[in-house]
Amino acid sequence: MKNHSRRGFLKAISAISAGTLVAPIVLANTNSVVTQNAENIEHSILDNWKFSGSHWGAFRAKVVGNKVTEVVPFEFDKFPSDLIYNIPGIIYNSSRVRYPMVRLDWFKNGHYSDRRQRGDNRFVRVSWDQALDLMYNEMERIQQTYGPSGLMRGHVGWRSVGQVHSCGNHMHRGIKMHGNSVGTMQDYSTGAGQTIMPYVMGTTEVYIQGTSWEYIVDNTELLVMWAMDPIKNLQIGWNTETHESFIYLEQIKDKVAKGEMQVISIDPIVTKTQKYLKSEHQYLNPLTDVAFQLAIAHTLWKEDLYDKDFIDTYTVGFELFLPYLKGETEDMVEKTPEWAEPICGVPADRIRELARLMASKRTQIMVGWGIQRNQHGEQPFWMAAIIASMLGQIGLPGGGISYSHNYSGAGVTATGASMPGSFPLNLDFGRKPKYESEDYKGAVSVIPLTRAIDAIDGREIDFNGQRIKLPAYKMAVFSGSNHWARHQDKNRMKRKYLELETIVSIDYNWTATCRFADIVLPACTTYERNDLDMYGTYCNRGIIAMHKLVDPLYQSRSDFDIWYDFAKRLGREEEYCQGMNEMQWIEKLYNDCYAENLQKGFYMPSFEEFWEKGYVLFPDGKPFVQHAAFREDPEVNALGTPSGFIEIYSRKIASFGYDDCKGHPIWMEKSERSHGGPKSDKFPFWLQSIHPDKRLHSQMCEVDSARDRYTVQDREPIYINPIDAMRKGIEEGDLVRVFNDRGQLLAGARLSNDYPQGIVRIHEGGWYGPVDERIGSLDTYGDANVLTQDIGSSKLAQAVSANTCVVDFEKFEGIPPRVTAFGGPTMVDPDGNIVKELS
Repeated sequence: MKNHSRRGFLKAISAISAGTLVAPIVLANTNSVVTQNAENIEHSILDNWKFSGSHWGAFRAKVVGNKVTEVVPFEFDKFPSDLIYNIPGIIYNSSRVRYPMVRLDWFKNGHYSDRRQRGDNRFVRVSWDQALDLMYNEMERIQQTYGPSGLMRGHVGWRSVGQVHSCGNHMHRGIKMHGNSVGTMQDYSTGAGQTIMPYVMGTTEVYIQGTSWEYIVDNTELLVMWAMDPIKNLQIGWNTETHESFIYLEQIKDKVAKGEMQVISIDPIVTKTQKYLKSEHQYLNPLTDVAFQLAIAHTLWKEDLYDKDFIDTYTVGFELFLPYLKGETEDMVEKTPEWAEPICGVPADRIRELARLMASKRTQIMVGWGIQRNQHGEQPFWMAAIIASMLGQIGLPGGGISYSHNYSGAGVTATGASMPGSFPLNLDFGRKPKYESEDYKGAVSVIPLTRAIDAIDGREIDFNGQRIKLPAYKMAVFSGSNHWARHQDKNRMKRKYLELETIVSIDYNWTATCRFADIVLPACTTYERNDLDMYGTYCNRGIIAMHKLVDPLYQSRSDFDIWYDFAKRLGREEEYCQGMNEMQWIEKLYNDCYAENLQKGFYMPSFEEFWEKGYVLFPDGKPFVQHAAFREDPEVNALGTPSGFIEIYSRKIASFGYDDCKGHPIWMEKSERSHGGPKSDKFPFWLQSIHPDKRLHSQMCEVDSARDRYTVQDREPIYINPIDAMRKGIEEGDLVRVFNDRGQLLAGARLSNDYPQGIVRIHEGGWYGPVDERIGSLDTYGDANVLTQDIGSSKLAQAVSANTCVVDFEKFEGIPPRVTAFGGPTMVDPDGNIVKELS
């Protein structure tokens, strides 16, 4: 069965009729180059089609009269995402940033402006030279006044695909030429997990390659998907996505139907994946995973079902964790299923049944990321590793634990081929910035990403074993990052933004980050410049050419061109680009990759042939079992933990003395929790704000035609249990005001039994559109982060806690305000008079 589907792919491609030739697929291997044919493109319009890539997959675009009129998925992609059809809407939408713009009062008064006007959306159009001069001069002032701690180079988020035009690399390189600044670490997706797991299993786990799906299909008897919804999440990839994971999900579905594999989805919600696989659902109360996990571990111990040999050979600290499980330390409560039942809502007998089931079968546990985006989010990841250790199957084909199978095609077997590098973010060897100072005034130079608003205060925090002072930056530059979509508690952000003197946003859409900025520079989209990209984030399936589909719209420019012009102000433009233009960089990265693969025995065509044909594909590599080498010899292949073993008890973490992250996992109540938890008397509903299924975070929210297909009365949907809705007098399609002590928003009701009583969902990434710039203003569109709280997960990781959030809701009465989240700014002259856009 192994590799059968991929071989089927290539066999099917080879059978396609030569009469539909568009651009040959080049299948690279050690012996030959096999050219294949594309399908579904009419021969008469071949010259109008171009090839490119995206987070949602590779595609061909029909271009007529310098306009994209149609897209079709790459023929290799047998499970293309419907999101691919939104690409024309990314290029052509009402929210494009058209010109360099400066906020009205900042234009008149610079950093002395009235910052309370941020968000009023009144901007003055300026030339590119004016805008870059203003940004450069502000960076000069900041460096001379505050030093490197005064400027934060804003986190870039998911960026756009492409190795040459990576907006983050260009921003970092350009700013570095000028001077040192404040950087960030971690991310909003996995901050708690990637901090705790190196202590437990030696790596971040969340971003490493998982066991190949072939081994899971062939060997797993029980697949536990814990807070994981791959059918939804695997539509997208960090690089251009191949969607090959869906081959194996289809095979798993078939095995479930035949009774050859059992799949259990542990989640408060009925997921898309559970529905697709027709698998079992195990409900548990939100935010109570650790109590449930402790009870499973207790059953494995109490009934002598755990693998003592594995614990003794591959782990340390079980004997220090066991007293807590037995109720002999901490709270002096034994963690029995009966103890856990009223907390997690799962009957005690069912907890025992699940523990016995896991111990009796070859069990693969896959953990999603949502449960660590919570207060104490480190704990459920750690406890999952302990359960997997007690089962003793880590390192076996189809057994053990993974934290990455829900991301970017992890688990699709890697080809072994090298992939192209990227435009350099660091300065050339020996070069120094104009301002060399490294004096951060006692503050750190790199901050935990999710503490970006805390840093404005310059406060001190505990973080990962250290007491650190956050730099009180005064200016921020965001590039390709919608900070106002990603961060929690919008009204707190509004208050803290009053302390920032200057904010620059470089983007192709007029996001809330642009709306609350002072200087806005229009970047072009991925599809308005040339580039190349990896095809497959983990599998390294191939390399794709990203042909420029159309010329940059309005006055937008590529990040390469923007920062090249910035470097001119330093007299370092040739150093910035190393004397090469866009196409020369693309060719260099390709040829460097060509040389590496030649040494490995992977043939690649010349750059000219590649660019004309559009892509190179590499053959399958060898399937992989995560942690197999460690299992084979834990001393020779020691983990990256302090002990080299799986650490059930971490002496290092214990030495930090944190009350919210001790030497082993413990159950801790949250600051707010539904189903009888804190604040549930006032706000009885848990708000789940997970990754959306109709876009990538906030990307594609600007696509007008896409929103038409899923919004309710032009607002983000709120998914509600029908009984909860009935009690509130709410029907399908009604507008709903959702609120708590942090803020309020409007959303449109969608009723579904997939959401149990007491639980509502609003997907994160909806664009923030307040009625006005005032603090507490009603959000007109449905940004879930108006309601989420901005607190660190613990003193260890200080990561995001967005899912620790309770709300209430009611039917909205009266005339609803217009949605303000989309479209461009109000263009005014320096006196504040509205100016009609001429071009």
